[in-house]
Amino acid sequence: MPARCDRLPLLTASPGTARELVVHRFGRAGARPKVYLQAALHADETPGLLVLHHLYGLLEEAERRGTIAGEVVLVPYANPIGLAQFSNGDHAGRYEQGGGGNFNRNWPDLAAAVAEAVAERLTDDAAGNVAVIRRAMLDHLAAQQPASELHSLRLALSDLAADADVVLDLHCDDQALMHLFLIPAHWPQAADLAADLGCRAVLLAEDSGGSSFDETFSTPWTRLAERFPQHPIPAACLAGTVELRGRSDVDDETARTDAQALFHSLQRFGAVAGSPPAPPAARCEATRLDATDTLRSPLAGVVAYAVELGQEVKAGDTIAWIVDPTRPPESARSAVVTQASGLVLSLRSHRYVRPGMVLAKVVGKEPLAHRQEGPLLED
Repeated sequence: MPARCDRLPLLTASPGTARELVVHRFGRAGARPKVYLQAALHADETPGLLVLHHLYGLLEEAERRGTIAGEVVLVPYANPIGLAQFSNGDHAGRYEQGGGGNFNRNWPDLAAAVAEAVAERLTDDAAGNVAVIRRAMLDHLAAQQPASELHSLRLALSDLAADADVVLDLHCDDQALMHLFLIPAHWPQAADLAADLGCRAVLLAEDSGGSSFDETFSTPWTRLAERFPQHPIPAACLAGTVELRGRSDVDDETARTDAQALFHSLQRFGAVAGSPPAPPAARCEATRLDATDTLRSPLAGVVAYAVELGQEVKAGDTIAWIVDPTRPPESARSAVVTQASGLVLSLRSHRYVRPGMVLAKVVGKEPLAHRQEGPLLED
């Protein structure tokens, strides 16, 4: 069994209802390194739920053997609000139906929140500065009073992750290959993680523009280092979003393999004792997120794809046709072309679209002019 299982109640949204987070803790509280893993912040992205189920078993066995060297915090579902959101039988877990927006956007800027509090306490001791900043983050979060159920969820998850050395947020795309989002400061530090997982893309951005969960804990260190250049402040939290392929890639064999890959990474991080096998050969290079072309539909219609996942394409290639079935065949099809040369990373499973809906992502290597403005992540 894990060292401790906590149940954290959320602020009650209405009479007669109650939701909670389940938190499994392995190892000794306060031991280093601390690794935090959560699944299904976008509650309708289910692969991570099964992956953490299998990882739980591996950690439970490691706990019995006494080989948890650091502290591992496992949140098997990060979003009980979204898990309950069904409309006409369809799960709708990406956006909070009470008007709170995307569950993985608009997380707090902890660098701005703690900058004044740490300004006079930083020294020439890098490790001491890390401790000061982590304490300030936790104190800031503890001082907040939740104003809604969603706010209480954000505070609870932030409190669990704020002092971690590693934060892994498990998501998935629609139809996609395995990939990873990071800030540049953590590459190539995370190269073995990407290799263990078999990532086909590693997408780097200092600021995606979406204030995502992972960036809440990775970017404060680089932002505070920039604000206080006279003091050594390392990038002390390797936080990333792991995209576990597509929504339908949910089966025991795949999840068991992914859990084993994560367990090997926990060993490499030093959170679990033992010697993992050498990481497999890398399947990709890291590229800038602003080099990835996120293609959107220009109009409503039926999507007819001209490519497959994993296919290599060139700038100017047609990725899909949008078909208006009411028009004559000779004028019914509109081409959607890519501006990037590279790998087709994701496609859309639902083949009817409205204007502006994302159709595909193509991983390029050179920054795209049209990606220089606005958020890099789709909402």
